[in-house]
Amino acid sequence: MTLVPVTPRTFVTASAEETLAAGRTLAAELRPPLLVFLSGDLGAGKTTLAKGIIGGLGAAREEDVTSPTFSLVHEFRGGRIPVFHIDLYRIEGTADLQSLGLDDLFASPAIVLVEWAEKWTLPTGWPVLRMRLTTLPDDRHSIAIT
Repeated sequence: MTLVPVTPRTFVTASAEETLAAGRTLAAELRPPLLVFLSGDLGAGKTTLAKGIIGGLGAAREEDVTSPTFSLVHEFRGGRIPVFHIDLYRIEGTADLQSLGLDDLFASPAIVLVEWAEKWTLPTGWPVLRMRLTTLPDDRHSIAIT
């Protein structure tokens, strides 16, 4: 796995709209092929950030982006590059992950957003960008990019 060289930084957001805006800002820096690993507790803002990124990439309208918790993978082809949004919350191990057939996603350059990225065990040669979302004691959210 290749890590994408970025300057480590942290965004702190005080609302869902600010988290969406952070996603739009980050989208301008993303180039395929790229795996974006989103990690954090329930309610930390992973899906909201993904909405901003997907909207910022022009792949879909933000209001049309929902969590793929039950479908596991959403595909967006409305923009210049394909974007896949994956939620691994319900995955229970490598066998479950392998059964999703995600290898097909890597057939051509895309941006692949992975919620609950700590469950990702598939090998890939694609670069990886990690984003850790944390709910702060004052209900703001921290987005740490490494």
